[in-house]
Amino acid sequence: MKRELFIGLMSGTSLDGVDAVIVEFAGQSCQVLNTCALPYPSALRSELMALHMASDNELERTALISNQLSYLYAEAVQQLLSAAKLQPRDITAIGCHGQTLRHRPELGFTLQIGNPALLAELTEITVIADFRSRDIAAGGQGAPLVPAFHQGVFADPSINRVIVNIGGIANLTSLPIDGKIIGFDSGPGNMLMDSWIEKHLDKRYDEDGNWALSGILIHELFDKLIVHPYFDELPPKSTGRDTFNLAWLETYLDPRYLPEDVQRTLLELSAASIALATHKYCGTIEEMYLCGGGAHNHALFQRLQQLLPDIKIQLSDELGIGINWVEATAFAWLAKQCFNQQPGNLPEVTGAKGLRILGAIYAC
Repeated sequence: MKRELFIGLMSGTSLDGVDAVIVEFAGQSCQVLNTCALPYPSALRSELMALHMASDNELERTALISNQLSYLYAEAVQQLLSAAKLQPRDITAIGCHGQTLRHRPELGFTLQIGNPALLAELTEITVIADFRSRDIAAGGQGAPLVPAFHQGVFADPSINRVIVNIGGIANLTSLPIDGKIIGFDSGPGNMLMDSWIEKHLDKRYDEDGNWALSGILIHELFDKLIVHPYFDELPPKSTGRDTFNLAWLETYLDPRYLPEDVQRTLLELSAASIALATHKYCGTIEEMYLCGGGAHNHALFQRLQQLLPDIKIQLSDELGIGINWVEATAFAWLAKQCFNQQPGNLPEVTGAKGLRILGAIYAC
């Protein structure tokens, strides 16, 4: 059986850094061999955050930050290779998601920045990037893309499962015993909670949800947030920082609200929107597996279990891939699909007109 090594690089909407993996594929099986994570330097993260909004000199600033990202990606690749005692020639290709600055499928575009040509030069490895644009060109949302990977790796013929990735945005993949796979973004994951605690406590995230647990739920605020029209949209659908951000949140805030109470309410919004989406669109579910940074949030995990008492909720580690590495592994898989001229999307998930080969190849 042919064995191939691919590297997956993922930098998500949480803007926390780069997750990197080396994955060995053999037939339908995959094994994560090595991992590393590099946090974004503060200046890089601040510039990326600023570029999410229209601003002066965007084109030049985006090009420059794309180059900086590529040097960081190359550093992650070098750390992986050194730890695994591998050479560039041992790797078939790198799948690089890039950093999303805009996601506007309703306008026909999405933008994940990075300089894949520079990354190929720096690493001397073939780079595959720009995975989302082809699906959007075919009428799809361009997201989520990981359900095709979830189907190939996590599906069980005898158990109805849901895989929930809680990054900046939370996305769900329903893997039923029979019937079609459904995958979509449910709404905010960590994004609003991270932004709020950074604004008030200068912390990147709320460890274990402890700050949220120090507050109380503001029912009137929650009731305003949970009626956002996105939550009632039918799949296929996707969202991002363009829709759920601090500016949106602050239109509903009252000066009387304590910051910790707002944080508790944002945790409830993330948990409730995931639970609502599960009930509305995923049918009868026996098991739910969490991955992504939000799976570390113990308070969020516990609240999901309270809202979904009939579902056994576990971490993706139980399925063989650690919670920090599922998305990076998915982009290694998407690179493999592209390299081997195989489709990488699920039209029933994204809404595209059909199966498409995703990604642009920068060969070495």
